Amino acid sequence: MPDMEEHAGCAPVTTTGSVLHVFPPNNCDINILDNGRTVNDFIDNKIKECGSEDSAEPFFVANLDSVFKMHRKWLKNLPRVKPFYAVKCNNVPAVLRMLSALDTGFDCASKGEIQMALSLGVTPDKIIYAHTTKPLSHIKYASAHGVDMMTFDSEDELLKISRCHAKAKLVLRIAVDDSKSLCRFSAKFGARLVSVDKLLQRARELGLEVIGVSFHVGSGCTESLVFKQAIADARHVFDTANSLGFQMSLLDIGGGFSGREDFQVKFEEFSEVINGALDELFPPDSGVQIIAEPGRYFVDAAFTLAANIIAKRVVIDDMDENSDGEVKSPDITMMYYLSDGVYGSLSFLINDAAHTKVEPYLHRAVESSEQRYRSVIWGPTCDSIDKVTDSSWIPELHMGDWLLIDNMGAYSVSLSTDFNGFERAHIYPVVSAATWHALNLSYTFHVIY
Repeated sequence: MPDMEEHAGCAPVTTTGSVLHVFPPNNCDINILDNGRTVNDFIDNKIKECGSEDSAEPFFVANLDSVFKMHRKWLKNLPRVKPFYAVKCNNVPAVLRMLSALDTGFDCASKGEIQMALSLGVTPDKIIYAHTTKPLSHIKYASAHGVDMMTFDSEDELLKISRCHAKAKLVLRIAVDDSKSLCRFSAKFGARLVSVDKLLQRARELGLEVIGVSFHVGSGCTESLVFKQAIADARHVFDTANSLGFQMSLLDIGGGFSGREDFQVKFEEFSEVINGALDELFPPDSGVQIIAEPGRYFVDAAFTLAANIIAKRVVIDDMDENSDGEVKSPDITMMYYLSDGVYGSLSFLINDAAHTKVEPYLHRAVESSEQRYRSVIWGPTCDSIDKVTDSSWIPELHMGDWLLIDNMGAYSVSLSTDFNGFERAHIYPVVSAATWHALNLSYTFHVIY
């Protein structure tokens, strides 16, 4: 049995080896890596546990140190831009608590997301209700709970807000060039520049307060210069609004930043363009607050998925003869069936245009001399669309082997289902002891040493 120590008025803390397990009263548990233990050590131990229990259930390891690292990178490269994390991207409570401890804001798109943020101690002033098509009941909920900042892009939305939240602080979302992004939004959201004047005048007639402008260049943006044009478009809208008597004080530059190191455009390149455009068009002495709505940037690299090979099938193509009468060697294709798939943690393979490729790798060491086979990896369900990889050249796998997939934080947990009765992957948040103490996370996670 592991040692257990009870702290008065606090959650129980257990230690197993060098990993400290903390169980806060709100079930937002976190595993503290102590004495030099790493995320890889934690994964190794967890897979051993699964083996001893004959469990093939998939699981995530969420590295909160990675979230902290990305936050520091943000502060270094975009010091004027306050991030409002997009909850829709990954709503794991431990992630939200970590970001709250780092003093980020939160981009919520529904009553449910607002409820979640508030339940974790986020104050209403750190929430932007960043959805331009809101149900009336959700607007009323925001109003009742002090969430005042929200977006709009149409006259009909203004009418709803005037009925349900007349004291809202409104942000006009404009459509911008998103042609360089893997996932585009302007066909669905954002007012065209030609309609801005009419919308602002309607807001004034309704007695509503417009405080700023927002835009989104699309997810998986591959061209940094689109931010320069989008910021210029926002400046035009600011000038129009100011001429109509609005006191404009907020610019929301949206998201579109990848958190992967291998993405074709580096975050530093985006930052250089954004900083230059802001300094020119919204200089520090303008008094305008700059925010953004990053999602995948913070969590892309933080999550690793571990999934088990639950079945295997060897497909041998028929042998035939060539023109010289020589019999060819048969082609062998390995079919593997994983304990997670596109109806679970890998759903982004069919519904997230900005994340379409995964690279599973064996948990065990692989010798360079091991023969590789053409391999297809399927998910566990009875649907043939449930395919993880189409053709990989990997060593032969066996039932019970574990595959790991990195960069699994964005639009995985939040989009997974339990189709066919397969359970969603369990999530194990981990953090190093150094980060735990540096950020005083014992307070954030309701644990006192």
